[in-house]
Amino acid sequence: MALTSGTDQKKWYPVYTQSRAEKKALQALLGKGIEAYLPLHRQLKQWSDRKKWVEEPLIKSYLFVHIHHHQKTEVLMTSGVSRFIYFSGEIAAMPDRQIEALKLLLASPYELEITEEKLLPGEKIEIKAGPLKGIRGEIIEYRSQKQLLIRLGDISHSVIVNVSASLIERMNNKS
Repeated sequence: MALTSGTDQKKWYPVYTQSRAEKKALQALLGKGIEAYLPLHRQLKQWSDRKKWVEEPLIKSYLFVHIHHHQKTEVLMTSGVSRFIYFSGEIAAMPDRQIEALKLLLASPYELEITEEKLLPGEKIEIKAGPLKGIRGEIIEYRSQKQLLIRLGDISHSVIVNVSASLIERMNNKS
């Protein structure tokens, strides 16, 4: 019995994968004929003996599947897939336009970075890498993941710093 009505249209669903299993889960889903999307971005990795450009998942442990409602069990039975993401007690569905916007962003020349860190005004921080490594200060304003307004501790001046939030470490009462 095939459903032809609009009640079972394909939708995009975010799926949580096992740790560091995003690419394997993607291949397993594609092998089953399930449409899936894993947003990847190029990142320069540093090892002790070399540097190398690698494709890393933009959002760790997440990928997206484009499926009919009745395919959810098949997705969950796929190696590397842990669970669907829920919102307000329902499996979260994403509009097609959000996935298309994500694809366009990744195709753009802009450098993207995702961080779960939300730095708040008043927090004491230290820059842990890059040319500003070791500089300590206080967050005055969090404009974006790439632009922070920081008051430098000893000189009481504020500076707009274009630094990735991933390079900032909370000081947690460090002296």
